[in-house]
Amino acid sequence: MSKIVKTLREAIELAGLKDGMTVSFHHHLRNGDYVLNLVMDEIARMGVKELTVNASSLFDTHAPLADHIRSHVVRKIQTDYMSAALGRQISTGLMQEPVEFRTHGGRPSDIILGRTPIDVAFIAAPAADEMGNCTGKLGKSACGSLGYAFADAQCAKKTIVITDNLVPYPLENRSIPETDVDYVVVVDAIGDPNGIVSGTTKITRDPVGLMMAQTAAKVIQASGLLKDGFSFQTGAGGASLAAAMYLKQIMLAEQIHGSYGLGGITGYLVDMLREGCFRELLDVQCFDLKAVESIRSDPRHMEISGERYASPSAKSAAVDNLDVVILGATEVDTDFNVNVHTDSNGYIMGGSGGHSDTAAGAKLAMIIAPIMRARLPIVTDRVTCISTPGSTIDVLVTQKGIAVNPARSDLRERLKAAGLPVKEIGELKEIAERITGVPKKIPQGDRVVANVIYRDGTLLDSIYNVPQR
Repeated sequence: MSKIVKTLREAIELAGLKDGMTVSFHHHLRNGDYVLNLVMDEIARMGVKELTVNASSLFDTHAPLADHIRSHVVRKIQTDYMSAALGRQISTGLMQEPVEFRTHGGRPSDIILGRTPIDVAFIAAPAADEMGNCTGKLGKSACGSLGYAFADAQCAKKTIVITDNLVPYPLENRSIPETDVDYVVVVDAIGDPNGIVSGTTKITRDPVGLMMAQTAAKVIQASGLLKDGFSFQTGAGGASLAAAMYLKQIMLAEQIHGSYGLGGITGYLVDMLREGCFRELLDVQCFDLKAVESIRSDPRHMEISGERYASPSAKSAAVDNLDVVILGATEVDTDFNVNVHTDSNGYIMGGSGGHSDTAAGAKLAMIIAPIMRARLPIVTDRVTCISTPGSTIDVLVTQKGIAVNPARSDLRERLKAAGLPVKEIGELKEIAERITGVPKKIPQGDRVVANVIYRDGTLLDSIYNVPQR
């Protein structure tokens, strides 16, 4: 017995794909992914129309989706993140139906609860056997964890694994089991390794970034959370990695042994694991080659599903035990609401991902951002789009000072006692505006092009079209 079919078209036909159905994809191959475009091009040739595409994230490499929208192959998009190549086109009114943005925790929650049913899931697998057992840890297209694909494979009516590395049955240490897979298709390449993961994620050398990172580490130290059992998540940006570097120095100097590092894992968190700062890494996505090698070889570096990572409807999730998370922002308003969906002109260029999930779960949710970006203040009266509600953000760290959410008077007193430069968030706004001037409000259309759905399924905000001159 084998689940291998000769062509992608045959697999799609066997899966029974029809007009109006929902297909899903995961983003672990990131900007090196070939699978989404490969599948959608084949579906277009088959004449199937009016599909919903549910993708955990969409990168610049997926810009050809715009052509499938124009030709009515794609009617609707559900995703957690959308980069600018497609996002700018959506922002000008490309689609008739608004995009639905979810979070990395909300997406698997809604799939499992049946709110966003999937007809056919396509799993990009760097290694698979003939029965569909597959993993991201092996092969020329290795990407590490496949955590965001678990709910798709489990809940879709039909699941198709697409691989460029067929291995003997049974595949050891599989991520997705054969019990969730209907068909297997072997292709020449599922992705470009150069776009899947970077060789290394790099700490910033920018003096401003380093200053903010050092301050962020001091905030964590002063918070009272940095002690044995400490849990932590940070992103892959240069300033966030620098904050982890300074945090590691403190942990090693004070012999603090944390419990786990969480989320999208970088080589720097792998170094912290190896040097004893953490007992385990819980990995839903690998960001670089060192993380891929680590999850393949170190049993302390564990693959987890998107549901275990951050689902609000699960009996528990790892974000619920998180002590500190370091996050970024394109805008923060005076109520601490954060925008990571749009740029300063209102064009879609991002998404929550795990931003609002981790902010809701962590005891200390910290934003690191320069006080101005592209000559515009980072703090505004009202963000263009609320990606993460201010009620879940505790502190904003900039190079000109630290603002603490008024709801966290305990934290404010701790930071002031530690001699840190605590200011009101309105003061930071005024400091920036003295340098940049008060920016004009950006023009906003009257048509909703995307809805931001909070992790609990409620509508958090809407994104409107950018009028074209």
